[in-house]
Amino acid sequence: QVQLVESGGGSVQAGGSLRLSCAASGRTFSTDAMGWFRRTPGTNREFVAGISRGGGSTNYADSVKGRFTISRDNAKNTGYLQMNSLKPEDTAVYYCATSSSGGDTRLLLVNYWGQGTQVTVSS
Repeated sequence: QVQLVESGGGSVQAGGSLRLSCAASGRTFSTDAMGWFRRTPGTNREFVAGISRGGGSTNYADSVKGRFTISRDNAKNTGYLQMNSLKPEDTAVYYCATSSSGGDTRLLLVNYWGQGTQVTVSS
């Protein structure tokens, strides 16, 4: 069993930055791919970014390329999402996720989800 706990969400003005963290418990974090998804009211959860188990490969949604950076520290069982140049359309609940397919940076098959953290960007 893996538990994922997100933190770092909040409210920020357009152009600002936030850093989300995902703390994982369990023995498989370092062997799993991990990533971030987001959802706004009335929409499906959408992929934001993913990183392979060793951190050597990453993948981003086109909407966040060049602005968001995903990283991980396996020694700390923690993943991160650095979000810069935030836009109002980035407003959403952000979810951390892991996949037992360690090389799947798109996280096509998610095994575990966090509870989500709210990010609000005002114009």
